[in-house]
Amino acid sequence: MVLRAYAAGIFPMADTRDAPGVYWVEPKYRGVLPLDGFHLSRTLRKLIVRDRYRVTADRAFADILALCAESAADRTETWINGPIEAVFLELHALGFAHSVEVWDGDRLAGGLYGLAIGGAFFGESMVSRAPSASKVALAWLVARLRAGGYRLLDCQFQTDHLESMGAVEIPRARYSALLSDAIGVDSAGVVTGADFGALDRLAVGDGGAPPPADTVSGPPSGKDIVQLLGHTS
Repeated sequence: MVLRAYAAGIFPMADTRDAPGVYWVEPKYRGVLPLDGFHLSRTLRKLIVRDRYRVTADRAFADILALCAESAADRTETWINGPIEAVFLELHALGFAHSVEVWDGDRLAGGLYGLAIGGAFFGESMVSRAPSASKVALAWLVARLRAGGYRLLDCQFQTDHLESMGAVEIPRARYSALLSDAIGVDSAGVVTGADFGALDRLAVGDGGAPPPADTVSGPPSGKDIVQLLGHTS
């Protein structure tokens, strides 16, 4: 049911962390971050190149989900309740939900999680427990989606924070068209997919051009990420 809802442009939220149920949302205006329009500031570029934080993907999904659901000084309440947490743990086990984790040493400093269907990635929530950790996570996510052939990064609602990084707000009809194109189906009626793990197999070459897909390298570095984002604004 949740997968069908997202494919139709609808997503669940809860009023509070302790709410027993959810309600379904289809915003009149949708926040999206064009993958070729990510704004990589000079400060963020330097932070990523220095590898100040270690970044992983799908290594601590449950921990990121729990961290996003926690209350904090700047967010005393959360929309992630028990039913939402449970279904996303199941979706992660099935290979649909993914996380990006940002580590400060051995401490989880921030990150994000979301849902992937076909060539669309639906960003659910991101969190910082150290300076710019969520920005680093978002930059790595955009690079990962670009490397994996994704076509849509849905941010649900526009915020000043997301706008500063290139997100735009579009009307529902425009979003529906982008979503339909990103998910798509082939001639056999199978949803066309992208590859969330492609970044882990890429060795970024000179000038930011990835080598053939069968090239294998070590974990991507901050310099790799900046090169993959080199053609963004």
